[in-house]
Amino acid sequence: MKTSDTHAKFEETWESLAKIEREPEWFKDAKFGIYFHWGVYSVPAYGSEWYPRWMYAPGRKDWGGDIYEHHKKTFGPVSQFNYHDFIPMFTAENFDAKEWAELFKNSGAKFAGPVAQHHDGFAMWDSKLNPWNSKAMGPKKDILGDLFVELKRNNMKTIATFHHERLLQRYAQDTAKWAQNTPDPGDDSHFPYHPDYITSTTDPKLRLLYGNMPEDEFLDYWLNQVNEVVDNYAPDIIWFDSWLDRIPEKYRQKMVAHHFNMATSRGQHPIVAYKQEDLPANVGMLDIEQGGKTDLSQDYWLTDITLSNDSWCYINGQTYKQPSLVIRNMIDVWSKRGIVLLNISPMANGTINNEQRNILSTLGKWINKHKEAVYETRAYSIYGYGDANIEKGYFGGQSATISYSKNDIRFAVSKDKKYMYIYALGLPTPNAPLEIRTDIEQNVKRVSVVGSDAELKWSMAGKRLTIQTPEATAMDELATVFRVEFD
Repeated sequence: MKTSDTHAKFEETWESLAKIEREPEWFKDAKFGIYFHWGVYSVPAYGSEWYPRWMYAPGRKDWGGDIYEHHKKTFGPVSQFNYHDFIPMFTAENFDAKEWAELFKNSGAKFAGPVAQHHDGFAMWDSKLNPWNSKAMGPKKDILGDLFVELKRNNMKTIATFHHERLLQRYAQDTAKWAQNTPDPGDDSHFPYHPDYITSTTDPKLRLLYGNMPEDEFLDYWLNQVNEVVDNYAPDIIWFDSWLDRIPEKYRQKMVAHHFNMATSRGQHPIVAYKQEDLPANVGMLDIEQGGKTDLSQDYWLTDITLSNDSWCYINGQTYKQPSLVIRNMIDVWSKRGIVLLNISPMANGTINNEQRNILSTLGKWINKHKEAVYETRAYSIYGYGDANIEKGYFGGQSATISYSKNDIRFAVSKDKKYMYIYALGLPTPNAPLEIRTDIEQNVKRVSVVGSDAELKWSMAGKRLTIQTPEATAMDELATVFRVEFD
């Protein structure tokens, strides 16, 4: 029996923290959220959001290998131009929290928020602990705070993501080990990164940005910043990138307990998301980066994926996925009891370019048309079937960029079990019989296309449902959804 979240007092033990309602109803209903990699690293707009690491690493090969030379050629050697020198160029003059919140809502997202702090040590909120923050310098705006206000006005849930457990030079050796043992990206045995490539880090203020501090001080600094966001901004989800396991267990327990206690005291149903095995599975929500499950999961899970083909942050020449690829892979995630966290990439001046806006608009139109088959649905007894080539994902599971076709079928059911939804991940042949392999045991009353009231001819033979498809104009080339109504 789960303790009532509203009155729970969570202790700093995994046993106590496991009493949380780990899969709240709002999260199961939501299906889709948006976050964004945006910060000082968006200024050089080159390589990736790892620019502040690789700009100090000469002689690298493969991943990030050209950033050191690019930086020296474009901005000068690091002895003259350091990462913190980019901060005045991070202007964000086109950031409009109200407009962004409406954009995210119209895209179909039910929760959203920023990368609160990436590996670069720059906080995207009005921090009293970290002097390197977006309110004190650069944009001179409380990015996280302003956006959260507008999201909540739109009845959206909020997420803040944290990546600062591997703050620049803090874990250089861990990065080296990871790079050498990760096939892609970073299969690079030549890893000449050394902390002394960052200059002036003994400066009392600069040391906080670059992570040049004793272990105990760093751990308190790490924890206190997370707590500051929890206390002052009330996120529904706090999310952590890989290597949270580098933070000692007692600090992780303190962090989770504080989030759960603060959120539940406010009447929220909080979530803490993690990667790999960085938190116990009965405490947090597993996130699989750039990938998904290969089969129907017994538990809910999360995947963070990019709208772009390459970097998580904006880079010059960035290219983007086709809306059909994004939508079909999202449907696959939903059919396996997953939730999608989609990353976008604003420019340093706060512009979300038209390429990204157009894709978000297409997503929003498709979701709005099919919203009964998206929100408040639940996984079916089987996720589906098909002949797509299932490729291996970024960190296990399957890739988030699989090409699906009309031969790939996915399923979901409404919460009240009155309807089953059949997703064809491509345009079915019009005016033709479409045979669906199902586990249907209920009596079928009628079959139609979501977005249309027209009934379709159908027949059942055992557990095989045959649908007579309508004209092409009555279906959707991105993904057609058939509604099966039960008696």
